[in-house]
Amino acid sequence: MNWKNGLVIVGISATTALASVWGYGKFVENQQDGVQEQGKLPVNYAGFFGSPNNAAVGSIDFTAAATTGTPAVVHIKTRTKAKQISSNQRQQRNPFADMFGDDFGDFFGGGPRVQPEQRASGSGVIITEDGYIVTNNHVIDGADEINVTLANKKSYKATLVGQDPNSDLAVIKIEGKAFPYIVYGNSDEAKLGQWVLAIGYPFSLDVTVTAGIISAKARSIDINGRQGANPVESFIQTDAAVNPGNSGGALINTNGELVGINSAIASPTGSYAGYSYAIPVNMVKKIVTDIVKFGTVQRAFIGISYPKENLNDEAKRELEKELGTAYKEGEGVLITDTPAGGAAASAGLKKGDIITKIQGVAIATGPELQEQVARYKPGDKVTVQYKRAGKENTVTITLKNKAGNTDIVRNSSIIEKLGGELVNLDKKIAAANDVPGGVVVKKVGNGLLSKSRMEDGFVITGINGKEIINVDELKIALANIKSGTIRIDGFYPGFEGRYTYPLQVTED
Repeated sequence: MNWKNGLVIVGISATTALASVWGYGKFVENQQDGVQEQGKLPVNYAGFFGSPNNAAVGSIDFTAAATTGTPAVVHIKTRTKAKQISSNQRQQRNPFADMFGDDFGDFFGGGPRVQPEQRASGSGVIITEDGYIVTNNHVIDGADEINVTLANKKSYKATLVGQDPNSDLAVIKIEGKAFPYIVYGNSDEAKLGQWVLAIGYPFSLDVTVTAGIISAKARSIDINGRQGANPVESFIQTDAAVNPGNSGGALINTNGELVGINSAIASPTGSYAGYSYAIPVNMVKKIVTDIVKFGTVQRAFIGISYPKENLNDEAKRELEKELGTAYKEGEGVLITDTPAGGAAASAGLKKGDIITKIQGVAIATGPELQEQVARYKPGDKVTVQYKRAGKENTVTITLKNKAGNTDIVRNSSIIEKLGGELVNLDKKIAAANDVPGGVVVKKVGNGLLSKSRMEDGFVITGINGKEIINVDELKIALANIKSGTIRIDGFYPGFEGRYTYPLQVTED
């Protein structure tokens, strides 16, 4: 091949390459025409390119955050003692017991007389150097013993400080000094797509760290209503792997700051299936402070009713017809009722108003409203922006407690409410009646006990199925009961049979 032929071949190759590049450019240009304007970025990308916060994925390292967080996340193990099932419970399961007695009933499948000992485990987060730990209420609820093991394998007995079923939070404490703890972050600053780490003890394994991103905020999954009368839900949703045993553990950001307490998973199997939910730390801080300071949560109420999320079109039309107002879901929280005497009604809010901001924070959904109100206590004044007939208005509302006032609610002793004179059962009488102990009601008095048919001399041996041996155990069993029915089991010395007295308890 001579040099002329070589030049021809090179020229043809160069021309073909240039044509290909030009053709591809025109193809891309034509593909973008009518779909996206070439060279222009949408507003949600403003500030993204060139920002120092947008490091390449390969440069992300969770080592420092994990090293900081793991020493302060603990393994919680609980034990619930074996307890005798009352004859009333057995009779409810088996009608033969009612007709022929317990023994005959058990012969026909009435079930065991004793519920065996139960053990469970979860996680917790140390939040102070003197041993205060936050966890989920469902991790420790009903436990007779709470044991805590740190990541360094040291173990401690824990005491229950207080619990809040409505938010699924509880505070326990271990004795000691200079414990490692996780500093609070700011869950308001958490952003969708932000990296987070979940730390806990899934399946009773050693301390485990998983990573994911925040995939949603202000989620409500209707789970806290199973244990609380006034449930509060505004979860941070993540795709960090969380499994049974992670409950009560930490959700931290890449700075090692606590942004949430892991609480639940969305799963058809009971194990991780893609999404997990954490209680925002800004809500946690307020509830924990209340429990430590007052023994119970100072829950504020704004005094409104509002529709559930994701209403179907028919329900929306019915609602708009009833209230006489147009409503677009997501523009705020639509008020469907303002009970008389409530905070909202006292401030002049009405049915059909749409709350859009609280203390300057935009509110689009019910869970967002719950999260903001949960940060305040009764008596706090908050600025509320709302729409009425399309016009923006602003009003200051004084939040109230459930009783409709601004008083501080304290965790008053149920023992005091029971009334009566209570003493430990004499050991000889206990042995003669084949019981390990009990509490004698020497005098019924004028308290709650007087509302039952209980008589002087009754011996309390159980509260809600939990065995009671002395007055101290009775106090512990009653300490965190706020409302509902208390079942008191026991006997009268010298008389055959066991007796059960139900008592109805209401909050102060």
